[in-house]
Amino acid sequence: MDLAFAAESRELQGLIDMLIAGNWKMNGLASSLGELTALKDALAKAPAPCEVLVCPPATLIAQAAWHVKGAFALGGQDCHGQAKGAFTGDVSAEMLKDAGASYVIVGHSERRQYHGERDGDVAAKAQAAWRAGLKPIICIGESLAEREAGTATHICSGQLDGSVPDGATAANTIIAYEPVWAIGTGRTPTAADIAAMHAHIRGCLVSRLGDGARDMLILYGGSVNPANAAEILSLPQVGGALVGGASLKALDFLKIIESVKRP
Repeated sequence: MDLAFAAESRELQGLIDMLIAGNWKMNGLASSLGELTALKDALAKAPAPCEVLVCPPATLIAQAAWHVKGAFALGGQDCHGQAKGAFTGDVSAEMLKDAGASYVIVGHSERRQYHGERDGDVAAKAQAAWRAGLKPIICIGESLAEREAGTATHICSGQLDGSVPDGATAANTIIAYEPVWAIGTGRTPTAADIAAMHAHIRGCLVSRLGDGARDMLILYGGSVNPANAAEILSLPQVGGALVGGASLKALDFLKIIESVKRP
């Protein structure tokens, strides 16, 4: 297929060719917003070859929207399944949307591990994101023990089945594969391992959701940094990256963004 035609077709469908998303996790105060301003200024001089997203703490989203002024997308790191109610300390998808978010991460391994979130909880949050007009990034991934036991593909298949709601499409949902043992450790799977898992995930999505899932973005996350980004982003079926620590500094994040090759 002609690449220009393919790109035009995706644009008409409202699809993204590649996404580089930064997850600040529980980091960042008002003083950190200067990094977003620096990122905005840099992208104004050299536009990104992909969609760019930053997910700061919920406390900063509204302020971040003012600083960013639409230069790139903002997202939340989690949301509640309900739109409102007696859920002290939680944030709804509608609140994130109101603050200026257009995406939300759901089912991150740290939420699954430290907050006991199950696949059904993740699916409910993804549906809440749709309800509020946000695009969920649904995270899946295996632990080191599961990888070493040879059950990584089985674990990821099960998480996809339970966490991705019916009705998911390339236009309304993104998947992020994050091997739990590689998050924040500096360790990454081999290129062959990443490519094989992304191919497996693609097969699961197409089998479950139909041919339209061939266009669904599958991000890779797990110690992505400026040194390894180019290799990872060039792999088959890798539609971008979910970046942790390296997204906290505009310069490092920009280097990862610049690793994306235009279609």
